[in-house]
Amino acid sequence: MDKSKLNYQKNLLLIIVVLFWFAQYVYVPFQTPYLSTMQVSSSMIGIIIGIYGFSQMVLRMPIGIMADKNGRHKLFIILGVTASALASVFRIILEPQTGFLVGNILSGFASAMWISFMVLYASYFTCENLQRAMGLIMAANNIGVLGGFVLSTLSYNHLGMNFLCLLSICSGVPAILLSFGIKEQKTKTVKIVPKTSDLIKVYADKRLIFFSILALVQQGILMATCMSFTTQIAHEINASAFQIGLLSIVYIIVAVLASYFSASNFARRLGSSLWIPFILFVLAIYCFAVPNIFSPNLLIAIQILAGLSTGIVFSFCTSEAMKNVPIEKRSTAMGYYQAIYAVGMTIVPMIAGNIAEIYSLNIAFYLEGIIAVIATVASMIYFKYDNRKTIKG
Repeated sequence: MDKSKLNYQKNLLLIIVVLFWFAQYVYVPFQTPYLSTMQVSSSMIGIIIGIYGFSQMVLRMPIGIMADKNGRHKLFIILGVTASALASVFRIILEPQTGFLVGNILSGFASAMWISFMVLYASYFTCENLQRAMGLIMAANNIGVLGGFVLSTLSYNHLGMNFLCLLSICSGVPAILLSFGIKEQKTKTVKIVPKTSDLIKVYADKRLIFFSILALVQQGILMATCMSFTTQIAHEINASAFQIGLLSIVYIIVAVLASYFSASNFARRLGSSLWIPFILFVLAIYCFAVPNIFSPNLLIAIQILAGLSTGIVFSFCTSEAMKNVPIEKRSTAMGYYQAIYAVGMTIVPMIAGNIAEIYSLNIAFYLEGIIAVIATVASMIYFKYDNRKTIKG
């Protein structure tokens, strides 16, 4: 593929990514307050939020293996964008509790295909530019989410949840059409289909395991806080619908900027060993601070801390996890990585919902803060050991 065609494919895929994540997240800022208003219990809300991660947890490893064996990602991308649009159809036609449960299962299926988006986009770059590729595609991801959050904030109070779900469908449909234009780079050699047993050996890679667990902590905490129960706290301190929307907008604007920052030469020079522990500690501060904030405007401002973790920690964890993985096993490794952090997206909101119902939301946030501190210390120890090993080597 020549340079102009390659650049076209890079840009096409980024456009599809923006539309895809808009469809996936346009309803999210008001999901928890809406379900709460519809008399859905906190524990059930936790299950609805967690089932999104559960779908990914179950599907991502087999999808990664299939993508490596098949060597093609276009079909998985088409399936993903189709499921994202279909999910919101069910949110509209079914009653709220059932509709969001079914919709989040389908949205989880759609997000499981994110493996193919990331691996295909990375294939357009050299190995030396992997961190740049991850930063750019995460920025496109967050731009799509930002667009969804802005439109939901402007329209929810006047037009309601069904309108947000309709916007999701309207974004998913053009993404489906555009995805048929994706071209994959052709290899000159005859591809030998790898054995599944050979592919899954990558699951034993210690670096992959460690950074998957860090991503589990980061994604799980975000799903249980700024993507769900932070908005409930805002509702309880009498934030307006517009202010609740701003919570998500500020978070995702920072995530977009931080994603671009993580792709910069400056950020890469300082390296993962600085950014990952530092921003994980910032995430811990966020968890301890949110329950003690009683001003909606201050709650909006502190979303900056959550946005930094998405843009920086997640980007660096992804590139670090893939660092030792051969190209022919990258989909399998990415499937494993994404399945592991989907465990966090599944169980942390469920646990947080149950703790909130039995004790209080404050206790749930404090426990998540403690987990973030443990992850901070673990990452510092890992990098200290890894740096020593590199020097000795």
